[in-house]
Amino acid sequence: MRFLFLCNKSPWPAHEGGPIAMNSLIQGLLNAGHQVKILAVNSDKYNVNEGDIPADFQAKTGIELIHVNLNINPVDAFFNLFTSKSYHVQRFISKQFDKRIIAILQQEVFDVVQFETVFMAPYLETVRKYSKAKLILRAHNIEHLIWGRLAVSEANPLKRWYLHHLSHTLKNYEINSLVAFDGIAAITPSDAAFFKKHTKQPVIDIPFGIELDKYKQSGISPEFPSLFHLGSMNWIPNEEGMKWFLDKVWPIVHDRLPTLKLYLAGRFMPEWLLKSQLPNVEVVGEVADAQQFINSKSIAIVPLLSGSGIRIKIIESMALGKAIVSTRMGAEGIAIREGIDILVADTPEDFAYAVESLANSQQRTTEMGAKARISIEESYDNRKIIEKYCNWLDI
Repeated sequence: MRFLFLCNKSPWPAHEGGPIAMNSLIQGLLNAGHQVKILAVNSDKYNVNEGDIPADFQAKTGIELIHVNLNINPVDAFFNLFTSKSYHVQRFISKQFDKRIIAILQQEVFDVVQFETVFMAPYLETVRKYSKAKLILRAHNIEHLIWGRLAVSEANPLKRWYLHHLSHTLKNYEINSLVAFDGIAAITPSDAAFFKKHTKQPVIDIPFGIELDKYKQSGISPEFPSLFHLGSMNWIPNEEGMKWFLDKVWPIVHDRLPTLKLYLAGRFMPEWLLKSQLPNVEVVGEVADAQQFINSKSIAIVPLLSGSGIRIKIIESMALGKAIVSTRMGAEGIAIREGIDILVADTPEDFAYAVESLANSQQRTTEMGAKARISIEESYDNRKIIEKYCNWLDI
């Protein structure tokens, strides 16, 4: 089959959740013998130099990037309050992007046009006009839930009201757009269940898959005990969760385990975190090799309080045989066996106790990591996921 991917950001480099999920599916399709063409949004927030993209990736995908200004305009944001339109979605509308879609569809024929996230949905009408392909929404999250959950935890009344407004308008757009697609590919079973309630269109859950042979433990003994968190901090739920952990959980952990170190890695570290001088907390920032970093540490933490979709770093850490402590929100949508291949805790005291139980037992940490790897092998083998997806596309 021939696929056209319309992406809200470049799948390369695969350094954060969205691009990793897109790249996984794209590479899986290519490995299975399908053809892929990519047209992606390039923005100041997530900017990629086309010249840096490897020649092999360019040759296989014909990737093209179109710059779209996604910066928040205070004037536009204010006047948007008096409309029923989603400001999140409106920012992705670009005449240049639309024209390039038309040109591509006039030159090539595709079997499937895949819209990566609902933010690409404004181009549905154009694609439908110029193509007879199946139009599939790849839903990385239930987008409005992220903003709704952020609103619930927001203390500032004015900001809470604004977040509720963003969530409400995005929800309306997200649900109303479903009928225009030929199918919805959700990333988790719980997300798929939500979409099934709101549309009669075919829905499937297609998780983030991995190529198992590319996820191997290094053979070098990790620092034990040690904690780590890996994630892009320009995603609001990551920053919110880390602030909660450092404010509420870390003081308890540090009091009980004064020599335990926490390493924070990822892109776009906020200024408040870079300037923090918390005991035994090392802000590493962006790492050149994520797997090498994960392999060098022993216990992962995922303290998410909001969000939707799937936490790719949990799957990758499990694949590398790491024990993990996560909130229930963080582990949402992942095929886990609670207490066996991951520990789940939602209060500061419970989270600290879970961390302590692992940090005090290298044997338990190692055994949990081994069981986590087995779970990933059973549920997230990319070859099986691609086969399932392509069979479903014959809908």
